[in-house]
Amino acid sequence: MLTEFSEADIRSFEPELKIGLLATINPQGLPHLTLISSIKAGSPTTLTWGQFTEGVSKQHVRENPKTGWLVMSLARDLWRGKAVWTHAAKSGPDFDWYNNIPMFRYNAYFGIHTVHYMDLVEHTGKGALPMNRIIFAAVRSMIARTLSPARGSGQVFNAWTRAFFSKLDNLKFLAYVQSDGFPQIIPLIQAQADGGDRLIFSTGAYGDELRQIPAGTPVAVLGMALTMEDVLVRGKFGGLRRRAGLECGSVTVNWVYNPMPPKPQQIYPPLELRAVTEF
Repeated sequence: MLTEFSEADIRSFEPELKIGLLATINPQGLPHLTLISSIKAGSPTTLTWGQFTEGVSKQHVRENPKTGWLVMSLARDLWRGKAVWTHAAKSGPDFDWYNNIPMFRYNAYFGIHTVHYMDLVEHTGKGALPMNRIIFAAVRSMIARTLSPARGSGQVFNAWTRAFFSKLDNLKFLAYVQSDGFPQIIPLIQAQADGGDRLIFSTGAYGDELRQIPAGTPVAVLGMALTMEDVLVRGKFGGLRRRAGLECGSVTVNWVYNPMPPKPQQIYPPLELRAVTEF
């Protein structure tokens, strides 16, 4: 693990078109994953990111500053690490920089209203996303769920969520809280829906990291498409076992969250409808 960014890392983080993820911890100690495409290296030892929506991750970092993060370039170069949130600002050079890049300067509906700052703890350095292994693992996941389908599953997923997770070219990422109190993010692109409340995934990609997660650990899985659609689910890691002769992991899902604007909100379990009494 590295404790500083190189000049090449800093330049690689600057493009607006990239995937940036932030893993946070909610007040119940459970992992949460958020798409933060504005995340970048502010210096060799800091990261910054701009806020323009009001999701719950922005509250989480103020209550528990330990975070995990991931940056993936359009060339599929990947960086992952840990950082500690320190403060936020509503003005200054970074605030001006974010609001002068084309994505926000020419946006008629929103701009960056807050810039968040984090101290780097460690990172993996630049690595390539192992596409050959991911494709192989996705095929094995599909074989396992087809030949050994889940039994007795509930109906947590609606039709859209189930189809979204089953689409092979959508991206998926898993986060869990490690023993040091920091969330870790693991690419889980091979994951697919398995019945009405489970995800299944072969260990053919990132198997060494998946084997380190104890059975029963709460995990979050973010599914996303390059069409800017995404969905977040949370549940318990079921450990690893053989499905149709193939080693696979699973997550039994009990919570679903819509992270997309204009209204990030829990969608399962369904929220109680309440009458509006104040205007």
